[in-house]
Amino acid sequence: MIPNITKLNVSHDDHDKIGCERKRDMNIHKYLAFVKAVEYGSFTKAAQSLNYTQSGISRMISDLESEWGVLLFERGRAGISLTSDGLKLLPQLKRICNEHEILIRQIEELHDMQSGIIRIGTFSSVATHWLPNMIKIFRKDYPEIDFELLLGDYTEIENWIIEGRVDFGFLRLPVKAELETIFLEKDRLLVVIPQDHPLAHCDKFPINEIMNNPLMLLEKGANAEVSEIFEKHHISPKAHFTTWDDYAIMSMVENGLGISILPELILQRIPYQIIAKELEVPAYRNICIAMREQKSLSLASKRFLEYLSYRKKE
Repeated sequence: MIPNITKLNVSHDDHDKIGCERKRDMNIHKYLAFVKAVEYGSFTKAAQSLNYTQSGISRMISDLESEWGVLLFERGRAGISLTSDGLKLLPQLKRICNEHEILIRQIEELHDMQSGIIRIGTFSSVATHWLPNMIKIFRKDYPEIDFELLLGDYTEIENWIIEGRVDFGFLRLPVKAELETIFLEKDRLLVVIPQDHPLAHCDKFPINEIMNNPLMLLEKGANAEVSEIFEKHHISPKAHFTTWDDYAIMSMVENGLGISILPELILQRIPYQIIAKELEVPAYRNICIAMREQKSLSLASKRFLEYLSYRKKE
């Protein structure tokens, strides 16, 4: 039976309030559509991310442009690009979307962590050797919490945190000043050599010997910590091979194609016949967890950080 709406006694003021609330709710979807379209550079990809149709995203952007009387995107065969007006509005709309995300997380906390998702930015060694066990332990206590892991280099992870793409991420110190950090561990940087290398039986690997061997390095962000070693000791070895894949480097070393410098964490449980040597002057990377604001994290993320802090080495 359809209820008689006259019994609700809704005043004109109440109608206005309900209308405003619905409009605000609709606007946040339009703002999210705008921010995601900028993030992906495509209405189609933004639609996939938000579970809309491409035409739905396009319509919401057009609605914003009509409401505000500005052109937000240039449309062309090559895709979309922000106009100068769109660029000016982007920071504020990002902030609104981030605040909305924080609000939703706080609402989820009221349901006592019965569901939710934790998004983590990480590099390969942490994803391989720390996170699996931590997630396994955590999900025993909170089985309805899901995880999304984004693998990248330090710069990518930093940007994901700042943009709100992930809740927190693993980085090496130092990080950008606007991020909060929790120090986790010093991770030694070791020289990796073939088993038949002439210095295989030495106690520690001499810094200057790096110059006398073909060198293979990780590229992108991970290369920065190795470069710091070279700068500190005033050496300039030439890299004969670079890759983003640390396991590819270990395979190359095993086959006698050269030596490398890798973090100790990635050298755990490896299937390669190689030897890891400490440098004569020890070098480290300081691993931390970084986030925009710890107080703004969801309850699930805060709880998972507790697990990381206290059970990481179990």
